Amino acid sequence: MNSIIQFIKNFHKRAGSYVFTATVTSRLLSFVASWIALQLIPNKELGIVIYAFQIVSFIIPIAGFGLHQGLIRYAALLKSKEEKNNLFIYAFKKGVLVSLILITIIIIAAFSIDFEFKETRFYLILLSSAIITHYIFELVKIQYRLHKNNKLYSFAELTYNILLVILVFGLSYYYQELGYAISLIIVPLITALIFIKKLNVDWKKYTKLSVINFSFWKYGFFASLSNVTTQLLIAIDIILIGNILNMELVTAFKYVSIIPYSLLFLSQVVIVTDFVDFTEKINDKLYIKKYIKNYIQLFTIISLVCILFIFLFGSKILSIFDTDYTNYNSSMIVLTIGVSGILILRGVFGNLLSSIGKPHINFIITSVAVILNVILNYNLIPKYGIFGAATTSAILMWFTGILSMLFFFYFFRKSIVSEN
Repeated sequence: MNSIIQFIKNFHKRAGSYVFTATVTSRLLSFVASWIALQLIPNKELGIVIYAFQIVSFIIPIAGFGLHQGLIRYAALLKSKEEKNNLFIYAFKKGVLVSLILITIIIIAAFSIDFEFKETRFYLILLSSAIITHYIFELVKIQYRLHKNNKLYSFAELTYNILLVILVFGLSYYYQELGYAISLIIVPLITALIFIKKLNVDWKKYTKLSVINFSFWKYGFFASLSNVTTQLLIAIDIILIGNILNMELVTAFKYVSIIPYSLLFLSQVVIVTDFVDFTEKINDKLYIKKYIKNYIQLFTIISLVCILFIFLFGSKILSIFDTDYTNYNSSMIVLTIGVSGILILRGVFGNLLSSIGKPHINFIITSVAVILNVILNYNLIPKYGIFGAATTSAILMWFTGILSMLFFFYFFRKSIVSEN
């Protein structure tokens, strides 16, 4: 217990309390924004926007070919602020260019797909522009983390969600689902423009660093592919429910999964606060082993509390969205059990694999999980509906967590810290 207390104290010293407070508040605001959209937009129309944005969402992590992923890992190993800023400028310029190429590909592909609802093509094309706005905002947040300014990182995250609530309400009220889609696009851009000024980056003072090479691009590419397949694991549920069942159940599953998936912030808060720190110390075996032990102990306790809470109050929470959604309480419980696998295992070991330069392992793990997801969902969704999708997700969350742990310890014992 003393080691867990010390773990929490160290987290607090790195301004983790700011990250935690901002993240909790942000999740609540995101919840409010989703609730507002549900109240102002008919289920079918909202389901179409959610469907289209879900497709875009699993592409967003590969924006810039993952240069933002390379930025946080490689810049963490750089010593000076000037070097970190140079790498930021490179990732910004090249990443925006690559993101434009991705958007062009999506637009071309959208015209070759025969969607069941014609509005889907329009919203897919419109929402594809969110790839650039989210990429820029992510770069800004990463730069604050690299300079260990978790306070301003937290303020940026909080500002984003406050603006999201305001614009979702205003634009959805006047323009329905179109206003909701526009909100998803412009909020990250507005927030990025506000906070990028505070970075004090001298855009004219740029020199190419030696770390900018094939290995840098390769790292970012595989790290981003890993995030894409992770997003795809969630997106597949939505997409297959839409294809096999109907759009009303797409909306239902979206809101049933909001609370369980929101719990992931607990692990994300710690990783956001600590990633730069444990990447800098990745060769210190005693430090890393102690960190893992304390992390797992803490999140095992947290996971048990979360499961108990959802078991006792899940139906009441679902009734806030729609009284009919209480019929899916068992699905929310199963998803919460699955999420605990990410909280306890994958949250830490997936990121540690990235720290030792093995993002391609994360990609392999999640790719296998995607294949299994499709196979299981095609068998379970027709029989059990939303509960089948929830069961598939829960199984795969634990599966990926266990594999991440086994692979990390394999490489860690061999003391392989690769730049490739």
